[in-house]
Amino acid sequence: MQIILVSRAGKVPRTLDLANQRLRWRVLGIGAAVVLAFASVGAGVALAVASPRDRALAEINTLHQQVKQQDKQLGDLREDAHRQLDALAAKLGQLQAQATRLNALGERLAQVGKLDNGEFNFDQPPPVGGVEVTTGSSAFALPQTLDISIDQLASQFDTQQAQLSAMQSLLLNARIDSDLKPTGMPADGYISSYFGVRADPFDGRSARHTGLDIAVPFGSEVHTVAEGMVTYAGVRSGYGNVVEIDHGNGYMTRYAHNSKLLVHPGEHVRVGDEIAEAGSTGRSTGPHVHFEVWYNGRVVNPLAYVKNHR
Repeated sequence: MQIILVSRAGKVPRTLDLANQRLRWRVLGIGAAVVLAFASVGAGVALAVASPRDRALAEINTLHQQVKQQDKQLGDLREDAHRQLDALAAKLGQLQAQATRLNALGERLAQVGKLDNGEFNFDQPPPVGGVEVTTGSSAFALPQTLDISIDQLASQFDTQQAQLSAMQSLLLNARIDSDLKPTGMPADGYISSYFGVRADPFDGRSARHTGLDIAVPFGSEVHTVAEGMVTYAGVRSGYGNVVEIDHGNGYMTRYAHNSKLLVHPGEHVRVGDEIAEAGSTGRSTGPHVHFEVWYNGRVVNPLAYVKNHR
């Protein structure tokens, strides 16, 4: 086969003889080059078209990995939150047990303090009121059951604090009242003569005895039976060395026939303070303490007071 190439410019036609082996290789090389060129152009176009899709797929795979990591972190946070809630619930249970013990203690104190049974009810909150000022919504929220339990426990603690404070005040006032009331014996001994009408030990005539005589060894300690202020410490006719104490609530006590006085007028004394030493001064037949109790200006029988206990 021959190929004749004719030029438009009127040049001599050129003849290509395909029987020539060198020419055939040249034509095949040119054809292969053309095919390779077209293949390269097609591959470039294909890559240009396919690269956005591949990038999108790669980004999707990356997002999948990030989602998996975030899901794992969320699971860890959920487990940690559950652990914290469990610990909080356990602590709440401990606080509730303590609140129960406080209730029992408060009821016991009310019984010991001899307070009115209906005055302190630890199962009911005390009446309160006032304007509520809101500060906005909180930044977080607890589970509803746990949040309600905490609110109830906080309210219970507030109730207990208010009631225990009131009980403390009442018990302190009761203690003060108790300290101001004559109670117990002024000396360690036995009652040798009681309050009321008796035969006078000196002349045998009927006479009214205004106190109790407590027989004790000479020099025995004489103690005040209530808190108060010493209003007199000196000698009175018939009483000898005497101490008189005003307790400020209508009560006055008198301690007579002492051998030695240890206090002076204007001195404040507390329950159990030693105020004198027993003796037999004044109108007396032997060492003893003559003890009198006066209430609102009238002498009363001390027997009920010496037999009482705080």
